[in-house]
Amino acid sequence: MAIFLTKESRVLVQGMTGGEGMKHTRRMLAAGTDVVGGVNPRKAGRTVDFDDRAVPVFGSVADGVRATGADVTVVFVPPAFARAAVVEAVDAGIALAVVITEGIPVHDSVAFTSYARKKGTRIVGPNCPGLITPGQSNAGIIPADITRSGRIGLVSKSGTLTYQLMHELRDIGFSTCVGIGGDPVVGTTHIDCLAAFQDDPDTELIVLIGEIGGDAEERAAAYVREHVTKPVVGYIAGFTAPEGRTMGHAGAIVSGSAGTAQAKKQSLEAVGVKVGDTPTETARLVLALLDTVREAPRA
Repeated sequence: MAIFLTKESRVLVQGMTGGEGMKHTRRMLAAGTDVVGGVNPRKAGRTVDFDDRAVPVFGSVADGVRATGADVTVVFVPPAFARAAVVEAVDAGIALAVVITEGIPVHDSVAFTSYARKKGTRIVGPNCPGLITPGQSNAGIIPADITRSGRIGLVSKSGTLTYQLMHELRDIGFSTCVGIGGDPVVGTTHIDCLAAFQDDPDTELIVLIGEIGGDAEERAAAYVREHVTKPVVGYIAGFTAPEGRTMGHAGAIVSGSAGTAQAKKQSLEAVGVKVGDTPTETARLVLALLDTVREAPRA
């Protein structure tokens, strides 16, 4: 089992015929993803050859859904067109829209995440690497060859740290890795993933990666205290970030003591989450905790 994305997922790619869309569609196909079509109104009716597979291009998401039964879309379109692309996917009945595009205006993200929530479409992103269920499906830009299938669930604001923890824990493997993105407004949150991993029988331990700014990690800590019984290990990026300066992601800014890495670490540790000071230490904490869980006598 996995969360949000399985080998049964049928994936469309909005923007498949662009440079990034072409490159990552080829990588998704190589990872075993069932990419059933691309979307480009100007190239409808054509096919694009990816090594040994010809993928059709549809004029709209609705056409692609009708023809293929697609239930997932990966969005690579430019920022100015991303809002319309996501709304089109929602109106076509897509269950999961993975928005890779970065630089989307915040008011557009507010609009399409709110609209999707009302219509029952899950958004992952924007400005995210997507998600991967190793050995089953890969929707986005996460490298598929740095880990394998296993029993750790990973949710992360940072794409780079997603990759690093996947690599550090490659011998254990992952049920699903979700890069939720670091913008101030995202569709799927840490809490959404914690809830899904808690309910997933194939997830044994959860890794939560946050970063400075906002209060998402503090809210996740409160959720862990009330709802999560599985062990959780955390890491917060930005321990050395200077106060008041935006760091990389649009949401990564601190003011005073609010939103600092230390404050977030303390909130997580207060509810029993083990928090590493570096990604490598975080991986060591995961390995030690897994040994403890597996050695504990069953009730």
